[in-house]
Amino acid sequence: MDRSNSLMLIDSDIRRRAAVCHELSNCGIHVEPFEDTGEFKQRWPRSGTILAEDADGNITSLIQHMTEAGCWLPVIAFCEAPTTSRVVHAIMDGAIDYIEWPAKPDTIAATLAEVDSNAARIGNLRLREARARSRVQRLTRREREVLAGVAEGMSNRLIGEKLSISPRTVEIHRANMLTKMGAHHTSEAIRIAIEAALID
Repeated sequence: MDRSNSLMLIDSDIRRRAAVCHELSNCGIHVEPFEDTGEFKQRWPRSGTILAEDADGNITSLIQHMTEAGCWLPVIAFCEAPTTSRVVHAIMDGAIDYIEWPAKPDTIAATLAEVDSNAARIGNLRLREARARSRVQRLTRREREVLAGVAEGMSNRLIGEKLSISPRTVEIHRANMLTKMGAHHTSEAIRIAIEAALID
């Protein structure tokens, strides 16, 4: 593992924190433990990988902080006996991988090595996607519908007919949409929507 040979562990369970630190130190991986995301945010590092307990909104909180700060560190989520939907939710929130605990040290080390080799490329994509999603979330349901229509190349009249509103109302929603997204023109709004995976 190359990212400054540093792994930040966020885990509220003190016994498990100690166990993870012990197991990984035997593999030559330095682990810096944190009790929660609040403590971690106060000492935010410049580099490294985060291994975060998938509980108490940790993953969402970390990704939101990185989106607002404009910096990205790879996040690996973990918990005991996770359900498939829980894993999917964490990945959709922005985790780069998921580990079921207890895990063998070599399994964790292999995951860290894989994350490290793709961190820069994936980090840029994840950060752009997170920022884009943050912008799209500012929109009302109607503004999202207008954005979808714009992305399909529809005119204000056609969007209005589809949504049963007037072209003038579409124009107002469109202007509000651009303002909320911080987009200077329609093509920029479409790009943001694509990055947010709102449209294909």
